[in-house]
Amino acid sequence: MLRLSGLFILLAILSSKLFAINVIIAKEDIHFNNFITLEMITMGNVQSVKRNCIPATIDDFKAKKVQATHYMKRGYVLCKDDIKEFNQKSVLFDFGAIEIEKNGRIIFENDDYIRIKKSNGDIEKIYKDGRIK
Repeated sequence: MLRLSGLFILLAILSSKLFAINVIIAKEDIHFNNFITLEMITMGNVQSVKRNCIPATIDDFKAKKVQATHYMKRGYVLCKDDIKEFNQKSVLFDFGAIEIEKNGRIIFENDDYIRIKKSNGDIEKIYKDGRIK
């Protein structure tokens, strides 16, 4: 009887490794819109993931710069929906002899000023005569 239970436990341990899913796990807390580097993540095995989670692969982090779409605690399993590719958005202003490049996108423009939304969510107002307010 003892042999049978020992064999059953050994079989359960081996089958748990056999049906494990390879995922990427956060080694440390990752804040919203932070860049995720290879030092912040590690590979791991889990038995199951959320139903709507498609696990991210290590190639996603090697090939391109990646940002977090929300706050993730240490030990969190990273899914494809939790990360987004970083794309640099910039606006170039030409005031004659002076050119200014700002990171962000134009959300409003009229004859007097331009409003820019930065990547961190702040809105900046730049007057066309060069003032910043």
